Amino acid sequence: MGSGATTTQHSATPRLGAESGNIHRRTRRLTVVATITAHLIGAVVVVVLLLFVLPVPREFEGWTAASAAVVRRNLIAAMVYIGVIVPVGVALGLAQSRPTTRWLLEERAPTERERALTLRLGLRLLGMQTGLWAGAVVLFYLLNASTSTLLALEIAITVALGGLTTAAIAYLLAERFGRAMVGRALAGAPPRDYPVPGVAIRALFSWALGTAVPVFGVVAIAAVSLELPVSADRVAVAVLFLGVTALVVGLGAMILFVQSIANPLRTLRRALAQVEAGSLETQVAVDDASEVGFLQTAFNRMVAGLRERERLRDLFGRHVGQDVAGRALEKGVTLGGEERTAAVLFVDLVGSTTFAAHHAPSDVVATLNAFFAIVVESTQRHGGFVNKFEGDAALCIFGVPLGLEDAAGSALAAGRDMQARLTLELPLIRAGIGLSAGTVIAGNVGAADRFEYTVIGDPVNEAARLAELAKERPERIVASQTIVARAGRGEDIRWELREAVLLRGRARPTRLAIPASSVAKGTG
Repeated sequence: MGSGATTTQHSATPRLGAESGNIHRRTRRLTVVATITAHLIGAVVVVVLLLFVLPVPREFEGWTAASAAVVRRNLIAAMVYIGVIVPVGVALGLAQSRPTTRWLLEERAPTERERALTLRLGLRLLGMQTGLWAGAVVLFYLLNASTSTLLALEIAITVALGGLTTAAIAYLLAERFGRAMVGRALAGAPPRDYPVPGVAIRALFSWALGTAVPVFGVVAIAAVSLELPVSADRVAVAVLFLGVTALVVGLGAMILFVQSIANPLRTLRRALAQVEAGSLETQVAVDDASEVGFLQTAFNRMVAGLRERERLRDLFGRHVGQDVAGRALEKGVTLGGEERTAAVLFVDLVGSTTFAAHHAPSDVVATLNAFFAIVVESTQRHGGFVNKFEGDAALCIFGVPLGLEDAAGSALAAGRDMQARLTLELPLIRAGIGLSAGTVIAGNVGAADRFEYTVIGDPVNEAARLAELAKERPERIVASQTIVARAGRGEDIRWELREAVLLRGRARPTRLAIPASSVAKGTG
């Protein structure tokens, strides 16, 4: 049905309550309005065509006794018939809408049958109006057949045109007025192959109302003029009237049709702009069971998929780091690695087992979270990423997977920042920080169905051993001479070299470096 839906949250089930009652009352009221309006327009079309436009047999031209009797008889019949079919049409229209709107009145979701009836309300009103006017065609032909077969045929055709106009207007108005009800019926049940008119059929109805009826009238005038001696003035008036009718009524019909397509497309365009701006909570109301409704549903599914993809990407990024996640999504993932130059920071808590034994579990978890928050923030602030958490320790990498101009300097600055914050913000715990740099293998390690992005190499092992050593030193942070030598000017002068030590598991001694005295005191 026609759509003018605005961008909104489309819930899984319809919201019930007072709003449903309002939609129920509005639908029934608009059904009455559509029925009466359509019948009156159809009646006016018939009367105007017969009295002022269409040519008639010569014996009925002018205001003769014969023509007066014919006019009087047909007007009386028309008034009686209109007086009957309007209330009958209203009653039948309400009867058609009753099973359609009962679920709204009862404030519940529609059954599948009620949903189908709701979506086909416009077609059912169309069939009802067509049946009523088909009776009028037969009645007025029989009423005038004894007077003149040609006149009876002309009146019957004119009534048929009025009926076609009535049915088309009733259908288009029902489509227009039923948007809210259709949207409620489709909430939580996206459109599928319901037997409802699509965009092509709606365009055909608009064409029938705005073009077919007046053009058929012009054709009929031409045909009658060939058989009857009709004045040129009468033909000119008829063609002029029908031409103006085609312009005015055709414009109105096309406006109704275009709005039923343009409004939801305009809404989708605004929603797409919101999605492009990064709002993945945007959805549109599905209030159409035709191709437009499928488009609305496809948009909502697309946004839901993007939302799920973003959620998975966020979770993925939290596990492996946003840089690693972005690289994997951009280039894909394969097992294996590549040689890269990187700086490594390893941080490990001191006495975490003892701390856990003397504090409540909730306090332990809160302290660990605060510790890791400082680690992550300090690392990210200086361009690195936390590659993994290992119990109460963390491995932080600088220079992979994304290159970093001064990876060594960034790692050293992050280490100083991290140590200062841990000392200030978490005085109850202590941590050892070790830093190293060099060539590593960076890539995905594991099996085809379970792997992780990590770095392997001597700098990683050296940083871990330096972190163990740092736990025993008052500075709580130790770097290798190698990483200080690789650091850019400005960071290397903040460190001073100390003795060389043979770290556990290593064959050669490592020259140590600690923050310079002025830096350690916070003046550097």
